[in-house]
Amino acid sequence: MEVFTNLISSVNSFVWGPWMLTLLVGTGIFLTFRLGLVQFRQLGYALKLAFSPSNQDYSSKGDISHFQALMTALAATIGTGNIVGVATAVVLGGPGAVFWMWVTAVFGMATKYGEAVLSIKYRITDEKGEMAGGPMYYIERGLGWKWLAVLFAIFGSVAAFGIGNLVQVNSVAGAVHDTFGVNPWVTGAIVGIFTALVILGGVKSIGRATGVIVPIMAVFYILGGLYIIISNLNLLPQAFALICTEAFTAKAGFGALLGSTIRYGVARGVFSNEAGLGSAPIAAAAAKTDHSGRQGLVSMTGTFLDTIVVCSITGLSLVMANLYSGIDKAQAAALTSRSFELFIPHAGGLIVTIALIFFAYSTVLGWSYYGEKCFYYLVGQKGILPYRLVFCICAFIGAGLKLGLVWDIADTFNGAMAIPNLIALLALSGVIAAETKDFNGIRIKEKAANKVLRQAS
Repeated sequence: MEVFTNLISSVNSFVWGPWMLTLLVGTGIFLTFRLGLVQFRQLGYALKLAFSPSNQDYSSKGDISHFQALMTALAATIGTGNIVGVATAVVLGGPGAVFWMWVTAVFGMATKYGEAVLSIKYRITDEKGEMAGGPMYYIERGLGWKWLAVLFAIFGSVAAFGIGNLVQVNSVAGAVHDTFGVNPWVTGAIVGIFTALVILGGVKSIGRATGVIVPIMAVFYILGGLYIIISNLNLLPQAFALICTEAFTAKAGFGALLGSTIRYGVARGVFSNEAGLGSAPIAAAAAKTDHSGRQGLVSMTGTFLDTIVVCSITGLSLVMANLYSGIDKAQAAALTSRSFELFIPHAGGLIVTIALIFFAYSTVLGWSYYGEKCFYYLVGQKGILPYRLVFCICAFIGAGLKLGLVWDIADTFNGAMAIPNLIALLALSGVIAAETKDFNGIRIKEKAANKVLRQAS
């Protein structure tokens, strides 16, 4: 067993090594300039598309609205990484890691845009009349490389059980036990039942559930963090200064291959927002939309909200609290709770625990959809119900397991998903650029038509 554990650890270190992190960020940089800085020029319009009721498309082909597709993707991305992942980055890489999380997110928005564009363009309608899309489809239909698409689907269907299920429920069970004294198996049973109630109904049920859960949980956590920041504004300039200066020290890696500050900032940023991993475009493919570019803009707001907003709340609170010195990796999970508790005595830890419960549960819902779509690609419709049932069972048993090895296996498969996806993004970047150019033309006509309407009124 020890040999196997060491093997998995070595593979994991290779998969998430400097070359992978460089490729992930490099792809985002390449797409940013090839697409004309789309995330800077179009962010305002993208947020309107995502959240304005008047901009929701209910008539075009698809299963769920722009908003529900975004919430399903955010359900999977806003998870333990936003709380535990940021704390781990700060512990291992110092405050400067937060800066590199921001950098990763800025360029990751272009990556997430490109993923969604390809997902809509190459999606199919399955035998039940539902949309199916994602990297496995744009790899097969766009590149013609069926074998690479199959590899992605295998990685995705397996990764969903680890990073999107077992480890999430285990984190919830541990937090609930520490805070409320509830037996982990009781927590596992509750999570398993509530997971079954949602995912057995398919993507429309998941979309409805995440459309309610995600906004509430995100606002709840953000308000708690904003209270800390606003009530301690005197600490904010120093926190920003520390984050920015520590990002460019010797520890950051300048003069070396890749230092701990950059490495952990980038790694945890990607772990949190999943840009480049190929998971979010599976949800994007289900959206009702008249053009791939429109959904691409909606999808890229997910990276902005996940990292620039939610992760920043955590990062700033951690740096302002200044409790991270001398903390090892094993204690990082509790660091966010301790930091919140410092500023909000008797309630800060409770805020983090409640947020962690909902963050992790929503991740289970989002990844259940990702996993089943990957499995559908491999075996067809007959595999969906068994996959959902096994997924619900794992949501129960994950609560009481010791998951050190499972974490490593899940992390490895999660990273392995990125390799086929990034190859496709780079190879099909011309298609993304062409779709973007076409949509820009549509936007010019829409703006002209709206101007005429305003003048007429």
